[in-house]
Parts: sequence; structure tokens; C-alpha cells
Amino acid sequence: MTPMLGSTAPDFTADTTEGPIAFHNWIGSDWCVLFSHPKDFTPVCTTELGVVAKLMPEFRRRGVKVIGLSVDGLDQHRAWASDIAETQGMAPNYPLIADPKLEIAKLYGMLPADAGSRAEGRTAADNHTARSLFVIGPDKTVKLMITYPMTTGRDFSEVLRVIDSLQLTQRHKVATPANWRQGEDVIIVPAVSDEDAKAAFPDGWKAPKPYLRLVKQPA
Repeated sequence: MTPMLGSTAPDFTADTTEGPIAFHNWIGSDWCVLFSHPKDFTPVCTTELGVVAKLMPEFRRRGVKVIGLSVDGLDQHRAWASDIAETQGMAPNYPLIADPKLEIAKLYGMLPADAGSRAEGRTAADNHTARSLFVIGPDKTVKLMITYPMTTGRDFSEVLRVIDSLQLTQRHKVATPANWRQGEDVIIVPAVSDEDAKAAFPDGWKAPKPYLRLVKQPA
């Protein structure tokens, strides 16, 4: 079954550039970003892998583990890492999953069941739907899914922004409005009554509409 928001992220075992893993055990009690690539040595993905390597301190600060997946084998992954280091200034400093039999791409609904069982002979265009990013919570459920075309590089500042929102809204009964950034006002969720909101937010809030209650971001 294709993962959906709120569903359990499929578990699997796989070989990675940092050794074999059992996915759920590898996540442990952390958050996780899993992002996929249709093939090694693809230009847009090369830039993305380098950007993520440079952003790893930001992910770690948020308690997030990052893992990539590409529809190729370990030997190709290791050769690609050298190209990434040369062209982007930093090689991946997180594991990259090998998926030469297309099993994990299929498990996550990124390739159809009839795509075959070998990466060999398939082009990036054949695998163009393997361009999804998943944010998975410590409870192993899918919190975010974004799929990009091969011609558009991912915006990882947006991924970090969403993680900030997910972690904040998990701790407090709030939601974040459009274009929200850390430190800006948030929304009290409708499930919280005004009476309960007074206890949770004693300094009060602004309510341009009864259903739209804006409050300072809680710590």
C-alpha cells in the first residue's frame, strides 16, 4: 500500500553506503527525512545531495536523521559520492540506500509494481517518479510527502521549515499559517475551546474571526 499522511512508513532492510540497516530500528526515537533519486549521476540530484550534506548540522540540531535512496547499487553510489564531493564541495555525510532491485521504490509507491526487478538498463526517465521526500516522525508515521519533477531541485530550506512546524505543533495545540517562520505568530487549533485556550495562552490572542485565533509562538 502506498504510504499516506499519518500512515506507518513501510519498514525494510537494505544495504547502504554506511552498512546494512533495518529502517525503523535505524530511525530509533529520532525524526527522519528519506529522499529518493531516480538514478545515480543525475545532475539535479547531484546538487541536492551536496546541499543536504552541508545542511546536516541543521538537521542534527532538530534531532533529524537523513537518508537518501537511489535506484542503483552501492558501487555506483560510492563512485557518485566522489563526483558530488568534487562538484559540490562535500560528499554525502549520511547513508544512501542501494535499491538495485527497485524493491524500496515500489514499497514507497514511487515506482509501479510492473517496473521490473532490476535497475540495470533503466534510465532516469524510466524512474522519474522516484523523486519523493518523506518526513517520518519518531512514531514511524509519515508526516510529510513531497514529490518533485526531475527538472526542479528541491528546496531544503522549506523542508527544514516544515520540520520546525511539525515539531512545534506536536508539542503545542497550534498550527502554523502560510509562509510561517520560526518566531512568528501561530494559530490555536479549532479543537481547543476558548476556555482551554485561556489556560494555555494566558497572555491572550488576536481573533479576526472566531475560528482564526492568532497567538505568539509558544516556547
